[in-house]
Amino acid sequence: MSVRMKLLCVTLVLLLTANFYDDITVKQSPVLSVCREGDASVTLRCYHDDSSYYYMFWYRQRDNNMEMLTYSLGQGLWEIQPPFEKDVHYTISRPELTRSTLEIKNLEVGDGAVYYCASSTAPGSEAYFGNGTKLTVLDPNIKVTEPTVKVLAPSAKECEDRNKKKKKTLVCVATRFYPDHVTVFWQVNNVNRTEGAGTDNRALWDKDGLYSITSRLRVPANEWHKPENRFTCIVSFYDGTDNIRVNDTISGDLQGQSGGEITTDYYVKSTQTAKLAYSIFIAKSTFYGLVVMVMIWKFQGSSEKQI
Repeated sequence: MSVRMKLLCVTLVLLLTANFYDDITVKQSPVLSVCREGDASVTLRCYHDDSSYYYMFWYRQRDNNMEMLTYSLGQGLWEIQPPFEKDVHYTISRPELTRSTLEIKNLEVGDGAVYYCASSTAPGSEAYFGNGTKLTVLDPNIKVTEPTVKVLAPSAKECEDRNKKKKKTLVCVATRFYPDHVTVFWQVNNVNRTEGAGTDNRALWDKDGLYSITSRLRVPANEWHKPENRFTCIVSFYDGTDNIRVNDTISGDLQGQSGGEITTDYYVKSTQTAKLAYSIFIAKSTFYGLVVMVMIWKFQGSSEKQI
C-alpha cells in the first residue's frame, strides 16, 4: 500500500474515531489566537502523553470543511499534504514523538480557521484529536468592536411544554461585534445558571463584517413572575488582548399572576368575552321578542274568529 493510501486510511479513521476514546490526552495551545493581517507568523503547539503514537497530523477546519495540512510519521519527519505542499504558509516541526508545532507565516485574513492536532499509532488505528485552536486574522478594514447586549422578556403567549410544566424563555441577543471570539452565559440573582440555557453554535456573520449571536434561558414560569428575581446575560468578548464582559439584566414580571396587574392579553380576552356575551344576550332577546310577537298575533287571530 502506498504512503498516500495509508494516509487516506488514517484520515478516514481520524474522522470516524476522534473523540470516542480517552486512552491518551492530546492538548493544544493556545485555545484562542488573534493576529493581524501581515504579521510574520503564529505558532500553534500540540502535545500528547503516549510516545507509542508515532503519527501526528494537523487539520484546518473552515466553513465546516476539514482539510489535512501536514502529517508527521515520526520524530523529525514531516510532509505537507496536497494541495498545500507548495504553500510556504505552513511549516510543521516534530522535535519529540509527543510534541509538534504548526507555524503559519505571512498571515492573511483567509488563514482564520480552527486548527486541530491529532495523533495515531499507525494507519488504520484509532486517532485522537485535541480541542483545537481558533485563529482569527483581523481584517484591517474592520474595527475591533465589542458587542451590544440585550435581554428580551418572554412572550406572554408562550405555550407549556410537553410535560405540562409552565416555562418562560428569555432571549439574549449580542450584536455588531468583531471578531467572533465570544462566550455567553447566564446568571439568576448573580448565580450562574446552566440548566435550561442554550447558545447558538457559532456567531453569524453580517454583511458589514460584524457578528451576532443569540442565547436562550428557559426558567419556570413562577420564577419569572417574581419581580425580585434578576436575570442577567453576560457576554465575554476577547478583543485580541483582554476578555471584556458586556451584560444586560432584566427583572422578573408579576403580570399574569393572581392578584397581579391586569395584562394586555387578559384585558383583550376579557373584552372579547364580554362582547360575545353581549351579542348572545341581544340575539336571545331578539328571538324571545319574535316569539312573543308571534304568540300575540295568533291570540288576536283566534279571538276574532270567536267573535
